[in-house]
Amino acid sequence: MAIHHLETSELEAIDVKERFYEFLKTFRGKDGSYKYLERIRQMITMGQKSLIVDFNDLYIFDNRVARLLIDQPDEVLKQAAEALREVVYQEAPEYVEEVKRFYVRVRGLPKVVPLRKLRSEYIGKLVMLEGILVRATPIKEKIVKARFIHCYEGDCHEFDWPPEGELIGEQLEKPQVCPVCARSSGQFRVIPEKSLMVDWQRIVLQERPEEVPPGQLPRSIEVVLQDELVDVARPGDRITVVGIVRVRPDSVSKKKALYEIYVEAVNVEVSQKVLEEVIITREDEEKIRALAKDPWVRKKIIASIAPAIYGHWDIKEAIALALFGGVPKVTPDGIRIRGDIHILIVGDPGTAKSQLLQYVARIAPRGIYTTGKGSTAAGLTAAVIRDKTTGEYYLEAGALVLADGGVAAIDEIDKMRDEDRVAIHEAMEQQTVSIAKAGIVARLNARTTVIAAGNPKFGRYIPNRTLAENINLPVTILSRFDLIFILRDTPNPDYDRRLARHILRVHAEAEKVKPEIPPDLLKKYISYARRYVRPRLTPEASKLIEEFFVEMRKLASENPEGPIPITARQLEALARLAEAHAKMALKEEVTVEDAEAAIRLMKSFLESAGMDVESGKIDIDVIMTGKPRSKQEKLSRIIEIIEELEEESEEGCAKIKNIVKKAAAEGIESSFVDEAIRMLRRDGIIYEKSVGCYAVVR
Repeated sequence: MAIHHLETSELEAIDVKERFYEFLKTFRGKDGSYKYLERIRQMITMGQKSLIVDFNDLYIFDNRVARLLIDQPDEVLKQAAEALREVVYQEAPEYVEEVKRFYVRVRGLPKVVPLRKLRSEYIGKLVMLEGILVRATPIKEKIVKARFIHCYEGDCHEFDWPPEGELIGEQLEKPQVCPVCARSSGQFRVIPEKSLMVDWQRIVLQERPEEVPPGQLPRSIEVVLQDELVDVARPGDRITVVGIVRVRPDSVSKKKALYEIYVEAVNVEVSQKVLEEVIITREDEEKIRALAKDPWVRKKIIASIAPAIYGHWDIKEAIALALFGGVPKVTPDGIRIRGDIHILIVGDPGTAKSQLLQYVARIAPRGIYTTGKGSTAAGLTAAVIRDKTTGEYYLEAGALVLADGGVAAIDEIDKMRDEDRVAIHEAMEQQTVSIAKAGIVARLNARTTVIAAGNPKFGRYIPNRTLAENINLPVTILSRFDLIFILRDTPNPDYDRRLARHILRVHAEAEKVKPEIPPDLLKKYISYARRYVRPRLTPEASKLIEEFFVEMRKLASENPEGPIPITARQLEALARLAEAHAKMALKEEVTVEDAEAAIRLMKSFLESAGMDVESGKIDIDVIMTGKPRSKQEKLSRIIEIIEELEEESEEGCAKIKNIVKKAAAEGIESSFVDEAIRMLRRDGIIYEKSVGCYAVVR
């Protein structure tokens, strides 16, 4: 829809109020009903004072008024509000007396102005902006009609300012002359209690991460919300703002010639549906549907993930499943069950972990890439920041909140400080970020898939140590990942030759390394699946997952001393993986085939990451507690030995040589005893009573 600007002579010929009145009374929707009359009746019933008008409807009715609305929004919206008031008066006269001011709020302008392109030519015009709300101030009250008292030599008069039909803008300026006594001298004072006020809030709108050009900082702009628009959105929400571009003196520079742009909102809409920013046309939908019918579609999707990286099929499959995700559920009592699949990749240096994560952030419809080294707790979750000019506190959303409904790729997760790492616990399981600082108590959505990568603690992964010993991560975080993969760089002549050929081919003919599915189509395919496909578990698939779970647990029930191979957390992960596998082919049902794929991946994870290196058995405690069952039993036996020796000795403590001797008699090697004593001392379970003599803390 092309909008041509009107000449001034043309504008004078239009009676905007009359045209708007006619529009509200006579415009019919597609179903033939009086669209805006019905909306006005609904507005009165709901006790609201704002009417939302679709720009397209106004353009169809009278394109001159619509074009004038873009060019001179202040005058047109003022006349439109008066027309609305008249229509409301005809419907319910008493409601007009009750509600003093009415607003016409416009939505759906023909084009979105990028924040980077907002320049001086838009000043005074109506624009539509899209972005993420990153900051919001507390709500304040703004005077729009001031009640002044003017006193001169004991004679006082009260009057409203500015005169009828006008409202106060950014600045409250006292009148030069008293309209009652016509004197300019004397004292003018505002009476706040008798003045007309509206709710007022300032927010900061920032470019969406996927729109920021590489290597540049995201731009942002201040937006002023008034009356019913305050608090409609919170930090982290993706919003569309229709507003008038205004200018005010630059707050930093004291030079009078410099001004800064801000936007006064006319309407704010929160993007309710996740991933609305990926536009899917009818043609795209046909391509997506045709692709889903291909029996090899899953293999093609997996092959399209980072095609320049050789091998790692299981990891690429897991990443593909995480991109599609399971189906989130909300129970009738309000409990949320997450559908997001979290993945951790632990591996030797040079195994393309960062490359995989970079690719994920690019291909995900809403992806954010961050590294643990450069991320703080506040940067990942949310921060309370103090405004330098006003001194007030406001909330700012972090990476996990901005990635709400998408994927957060966290590289170098092992390099994060412990206090920062704790911040992602809640976001991973409860999918929210709670914050309570400086009097601001808030809870923000962080429905995010976390795909993280880290290096082993000792440089390379040591096979005869457990996962928790190999990576510098607490078990509280390890246990929240649905799948953990270990990438080991082990020499193998055949594999090495294929790897070398692949890498050299990529270097020689980079343009020929094409994915099976073009990245743009894959992004739309993932977005379509996440938006519209919600597969349900069939009884056959449920039965298969149930059998696998019970069979794995049976090993532990038959041997009470043995390790527990799987817990309910992995059962939920199996359901999510099976749903994601069905989503990849846009299926409405989770079949046995999907359940089998989920079980195969889960087995692969358990056999690599959940293996007790001593007993050679699968033991989920390796991930859940950081210590396999065999190690836990040995530790508890050493505590018992210390207690026994403590009671027998005269000093009331157990000497190290006696502990080693008694442990050796039970088949516990001395190296383990040394490690156990270090661990028990660190955890505060035992203490050194005298040199080389230990006692249990009671």
